[in-house]
Amino acid sequence: MSFVMYSTIWCGYCQRLKSQLAELDVTLEEINIEEVPGTPEIVEKVNGGNRTVPTLVFFDGTAMTNPSAKQVVEKIKELKS
Repeated sequence: MSFVMYSTIWCGYCQRLKSQLAELDVTLEEINIEEVPGTPEIVEKVNGGNRTVPTLVFFDGTAMTNPSAKQVVEKIKELKS
């Protein structure tokens, strides 16, 4: 797994991205920031103080906020090369 997706249950953008990535057979670790202590602070840190989801944090330390499925797939390919 190359990234963690921080999300909430009520976030439509999160659900859409998760569904699109599933269709592309991209596996992910999803963490609900409303249920896991300390995770809202991670999201805020990478988003300039904003609690914006979906936020993806990749194993290389980079992050994306509300990316398209295409952007995620491109990033995964970049990390594998």
